[in-house]
Amino acid sequence: MPDPLALLDIDSLLTEEEREIRRGLADFLDARARPGVADRFERGVFDRDLARELGALGVLGMHLTGYGCAGLGPVAYGLACLELEAVDSGLRSFVSVQGSLAMYSIWRYGSEEQKREWLPRLAAGEAVGCFALTEPDVGSDPAAMRTRAVRDGSDWVLTGTKMWITNGGIADVATVWARTEDGVRGFLVPTTATGFRAVDVPAKLSLRASVTSELVLEDVRLPDAARLPHAEGIGAPLSCLNEARFGIVFGAVGAAWDCLRTTLDYALTREQFGRPIAGFQLTQGKLADMAVRLGGCALLAVHLGRLKERDRLRPEQVSAGKLNNVREAIGIARECRTVLGANGVTLDYSPLRHANNLESVLTYEGTAEVHTLTIGRALTGIAAFR
Repeated sequence: MPDPLALLDIDSLLTEEEREIRRGLADFLDARARPGVADRFERGVFDRDLARELGALGVLGMHLTGYGCAGLGPVAYGLACLELEAVDSGLRSFVSVQGSLAMYSIWRYGSEEQKREWLPRLAAGEAVGCFALTEPDVGSDPAAMRTRAVRDGSDWVLTGTKMWITNGGIADVATVWARTEDGVRGFLVPTTATGFRAVDVPAKLSLRASVTSELVLEDVRLPDAARLPHAEGIGAPLSCLNEARFGIVFGAVGAAWDCLRTTLDYALTREQFGRPIAGFQLTQGKLADMAVRLGGCALLAVHLGRLKERDRLRPEQVSAGKLNNVREAIGIARECRTVLGANGVTLDYSPLRHANNLESVLTYEGTAEVHTLTIGRALTGIAAFR
């Protein structure tokens, strides 16, 4: 089928190693994850076996160094997110949370003992992690969290509820952020701990091939060794979110790319009035417009990746990438559905499934409104959040 990313020769911007990594993961996903993804979406299940297989490929925490991690560059990691989300946003969400939230929080803020205990297992997919920041009444303003960690002798006692936690119901360890007398702190909570409970969110219309859970902590007692010693203040979890948002910049390109590839193939084979619908001017107008928008998203993603390689990527630039690329991706997914006609409302074709998933991606890890205001603050120097 035609590759719309070839229009602007995006591959020419990549190194040979980056192209090989992308091809290798694409081949694996085509053989292992893409078949049956529509069925898993319909049934609302995640294939837990994929964790170990992705770990064996070196995908989990691939942008981190040491402790069994591959230590690859930002663009290589971004391209992996692109291929994962081309299959389904839920699959990319699993990898993002595992590597850029759970693992990154330990890698950057954990003790040496914590890193040795958890990172090799998480990198191999032998253990699953989650990242618990959002609460039922606290989303865009995480500093207002109500979960508390109270010192009791040499231990900590955690009480509170977290919501919309990807991987929560299948996790072995949760990075839980809680308010203490000294500000926000992070804790590594084994999900077998007494008082910890995960309840999966039912009846989702989006990210159905992913596990989303509510976490309840009822007087969960932890030793001080469970505290992330280098995480102080709300800036710590926000820095982790920036890592995951970077992956979304590329992931959104993957969702849009899959939608447009699917639609191009359909338009070239679907006949009306005695000819393929790809031959009609209105259809070509849609396809051309979407290809140009997709190419712009891909160029932006690679540019931000190169900035990150040079340690020059700023939070507002990540916000610009997520805001633009997710907004464009969901628009492309919806437009693709119009080309597919009634066939596009079935799970036989991917665009409406991607559009449903992107509704969540548009909201999580910073809503479109919050990213807009982040960019506005960078432009004006005035914070308009309150």
